[in-house]
Amino acid sequence: MNNTLDVLIAGSGPAGTTLAIDLARRGLAVRIIDKAPHSFEGSRAKGLQPRTLEVFDDLGVLDDVLAGSSDYPRLGIHLGPVTVPWRMFRNRDRTADVPYPNTRLMPQYRTDAVLHDRLAQLGGRVEYGRELTGFEQDGTAVTATVLGDDGPERITARYLVGADGGSSAVRKQLGLGFLGETREGDRMLIVDAVTSGLSGNRWHVWPGLQGRFVGACPLPHTDLFQWMIRLSPDEEPPESEEAITRRIRAHTRNRAIAVRDIRWRSVFRPNIRLAEAYRRGRVFLAGDAAHVHTPAGAQGLNTGIQDAYNLGWKLAQVLAGADPRLLDSYEAERLPIAAGVLGLSTKKYEGLAKLDPSSLRRGKDEQQLSLTYHGGPLAPAGTDRTTTLQVGDRAPDTELRGTDGKAVRLFDTYRGPQFTVVAYGAEAAAASEELDWPAAGTPLQRVVVGAEAKADHVLTDHRGDFRRVHGLEGDALLLVRPDGYLGHVATHDFLTSTRAAVRTMTPEVAG
Repeated sequence: MNNTLDVLIAGSGPAGTTLAIDLARRGLAVRIIDKAPHSFEGSRAKGLQPRTLEVFDDLGVLDDVLAGSSDYPRLGIHLGPVTVPWRMFRNRDRTADVPYPNTRLMPQYRTDAVLHDRLAQLGGRVEYGRELTGFEQDGTAVTATVLGDDGPERITARYLVGADGGSSAVRKQLGLGFLGETREGDRMLIVDAVTSGLSGNRWHVWPGLQGRFVGACPLPHTDLFQWMIRLSPDEEPPESEEAITRRIRAHTRNRAIAVRDIRWRSVFRPNIRLAEAYRRGRVFLAGDAAHVHTPAGAQGLNTGIQDAYNLGWKLAQVLAGADPRLLDSYEAERLPIAAGVLGLSTKKYEGLAKLDPSSLRRGKDEQQLSLTYHGGPLAPAGTDRTTTLQVGDRAPDTELRGTDGKAVRLFDTYRGPQFTVVAYGAEAAAASEELDWPAAGTPLQRVVVGAEAKADHVLTDHRGDFRRVHGLEGDALLLVRPDGYLGHVATHDFLTSTRAAVRTMTPEVAG
């Protein structure tokens, strides 16, 4: 099967393209198709959480994201003649363990463009106007039928990933239930348009009775606002610039406001749904194909990106010879996360209808820095832990110092598709040197802190931040997965326990 791909991805939104980037940088043969004729043009999902910024740092797109985004503006809540200022996010300073502490605002079309540009740098491209119409699978491959302008094409791949949105054709063909509800009577008109008569330094909100409201969020580095207009149950959504302007004025009582040059328009119905499974055989779901959310809390896009980031390295490892059961951990780790996020975003959305001010506030739950896989198949309970961390937690950042005296952040060493073993202290450093690693699959990088040893990076904890942030009371050996979560923590019996953890995530070490 010389023409067999490693992975075929259906859907080129943030989740699908993140996966394509991660697989492409690992040297895998990937194609990404999308039935749309061109890239998405709307602002839709516009909040990028701190954990997603860390993913983007690793994938090499963070600079472009920061340049194209902004911090969230303060809210201006209009109550008749009075405008009440309100901060949705409390801006946080960078800390030793969290380098990107604040949620960023960027319209989805720009996020898509940044990711597509990065994929192109790696030699890939989105194939637009190509619709997946069916597939069959056996024990070794998936064969998909794809329809384009030049007729049908049969594509064979070792794995297929459906990242093709809430109406996913992949999920439907798998026959997987999409459990939850669509609130047909609760509709919101979303419009991207140039706007006059409104200051661009606030996210404006005009609350109304019975949960009706109008909001206008300025989109960074543009003259556009994203308008959100909650419609009455039987209301026909206005379409023209004049009709939309009249609708906004009727609610806001502000006759100076006018919209023009509409770039994108959509009627949104809250979907709160979760796929009953994320996998059938060699076919996986990611992003909105697996879970759809209300817009409150900026969770959906971020959760989808992290689905892809979780799945990418596991596919690569199994393709390199790791135990296929590693792929079972994708659903086991990600489905509970999506279920929790669905509850959070739904609660925030319902709070808007009740004019609950707390529903406008965003905190650590939305930032996705505290999500953990502890207790899952790759992070069993009962293993060693530190005073602050356990296996399955996000591996924190810290500033250290290299042998040349220059500052080195841990995230700088983690950047890339590899595993990293971090040894703190002389005994752990000796164990790190002895740790065997397979030649096949994802490579290992060795980092030593506070000891002399053979390693890719030998660092000193000159301020004590590493020891404090990682909660260390003595020597420790930490195995960091390619997606930045702790794959193992050893505070004693360093070599034996770490080797056991490694075996669950890698091909066999050649004897």
